[in-house]
Amino acid sequence: MKQYVSVTAKFDPDGNIVPLRINWDDGRSFEIERVTDVRFAASLKAGGAGIRYTCRIKSREKYLFLEENRWFIENDKAS
Repeated sequence: MKQYVSVTAKFDPDGNIVPLRINWDDGRSFEIERVTDVRFAASLKAGGAGIRYTCRIKSREKYLFLEENRWFIENDKAS
C-alpha cells in the first residue's frame, strides 16, 4: 500500500536531494538515520516508480520514493 508522507530534506550544492525526516499527518515524525542507496526504481509493493531512497529508520530498512513531486513510503500493512 502506498502511503504519501511529508519529508524534510536537504538540497546539496550539486542539486542532490537528501531526505532527513519523514513526517506523518498524525504528527508522528521519524529521523532517517542513513540513506544507503539512491536509484530510479519501481515500487513492487505499492505500484508506481520514481527515485527510490533506501533508508534506515529506527534500525530498519525502508524504501522511500520521490514520485514526480510527491514522497511515498511502502507500507507493510495490508490495505
